[in-house]
Amino acid sequence: MLKRVFAAPDPGRARLRFASRAVLGIALATVVCGLAGHSLPGAVTGGLAALLALFTVSDPTVRGQAVTTALLPVTGIPVLAAAACLHDLPVARDLTFLALVGAGVYARRWGPRGHSLGVFAFMTFFVAQFLHATPARLPELSAAVVLSVLSAAAVRFGLWCYERRQPPATVPAPPGGSGLARVTTRQAVQAMAGAGFALVVGQLVSGQRWYWAVGATWWVFVNTASRGETLVRGFRRVLGTVLGLVLGALLVAPLHGTPLPTAVLVAVAVFGIFYTAAVSYTWMMLWVTLLAVSLYGLLGVLTPGLLALRLGETAVGALGAWLAVLFVLPVSTHAVTGAWIQRALRCVHACTAEATARLAGAADADPAHRVAELEHLLGRVRLSVAPLVHPLNPMRGRKRRARRVLVLLDDCAREVRGLVAVAADPQASHDARLAAACWRVEAAVQALTDGGGGPRAAADTPGAAAEVPALAHLHGLERALAELAAPLRAPSGSPLVGA
Repeated sequence: MLKRVFAAPDPGRARLRFASRAVLGIALATVVCGLAGHSLPGAVTGGLAALLALFTVSDPTVRGQAVTTALLPVTGIPVLAAAACLHDLPVARDLTFLALVGAGVYARRWGPRGHSLGVFAFMTFFVAQFLHATPARLPELSAAVVLSVLSAAAVRFGLWCYERRQPPATVPAPPGGSGLARVTTRQAVQAMAGAGFALVVGQLVSGQRWYWAVGATWWVFVNTASRGETLVRGFRRVLGTVLGLVLGALLVAPLHGTPLPTAVLVAVAVFGIFYTAAVSYTWMMLWVTLLAVSLYGLLGVLTPGLLALRLGETAVGALGAWLAVLFVLPVSTHAVTGAWIQRALRCVHACTAEATARLAGAADADPAHRVAELEHLLGRVRLSVAPLVHPLNPMRGRKRRARRVLVLLDDCAREVRGLVAVAADPQASHDARLAAACWRVEAAVQALTDGGGGPRAAADTPGAAAEVPALAHLHGLERALAELAAPLRAPSGSPLVGA
């Protein structure tokens, strides 16, 4: 786990810039709230609003990100007002919270913007419970949200908008088209069921901190699409929470809420959240827990009993999510995995066709764009396959097959990147054999995705790499596709493709 975080590739130092900008933006938001005369709860509200604005907004274009950021207060302040007004009406409060859970998950069908607004709405209600918001505090907290989102936007779109120098991010739509609506509806029902269980049991465990359990259920469901993904994410959330509580007991508790060192720990935790989010959910949860413990230290309520309660409520929330995905409209891991693998394979062919066209002299061919899409698709495949390759998966045969699929897909991606690099060279010349090899790649992909027989590897061509580098990459791609046939088509009760 340590190697995965610290040795993970960071092309263009994207994660480093992402995390550094987050620390800067949240620090500015907190300072602005302090200069505005807000209390500590107001500053905490502002800091968390800035964190969400910088973390959850993921539209593919800078313009889209700016629009979504502008909509965050429009979504969050009415939710904050509802939470404050329902503070002394527990039944109405609980029902509203569950409705927000369902609506937040359901909003994913509208893409990154729907996801961001859904998360912000849920977390605004959650923070209101965290700070025991009342109508008397509503003006201050609302002003803190607006000031902090503006501060975060000033850093993201003004001071340090590194995305402007990059091509728009490629965010492939989930497979299935209209099937996305079916999946989001099912997950919304699952999330409400799991959150309902967490709310009831969480209140039995603690009448004051019950919302921790609901929050744990919510975050287990975020960015998952199948039963297996949710089970693994729940396990990682509990593990990360345990590690974070241990670290909090060692680092935060001895400070007794001293402002300056605690603020430094908060900054370190924020950096850790953003830097590790794309690499390890366990590590991200460690830093999230350390951030929460630090905030409780600042608020002067941190005790050993509170740490134990945090762990208990997290376990309740994870259990609620597990029960929901197992028994309420379950979505098969293999069905989702198979759909993403097929999308990735079709993208491999598209990359190959674009690169071959570029080598043939087509000025409008853009293989680099396809490569970016392939990288995103392979990321989704890895996330979907994670339950199958998890160390706790007892089915060793399926685990070996899933690992072999990941290795061969990475081989395909490596050969595609090499082919695109060759195609980008203006001195590279077209060879008649490239078109034939491209057709074989298309046939291989079709065989793998349409349920036909497995493709055959191309016969070795001595000296091809030396004579025509692009042809060498195509032959390597053909070999990887031919080898994929075995793990994808092996007889099994739960195939990786075609489930």
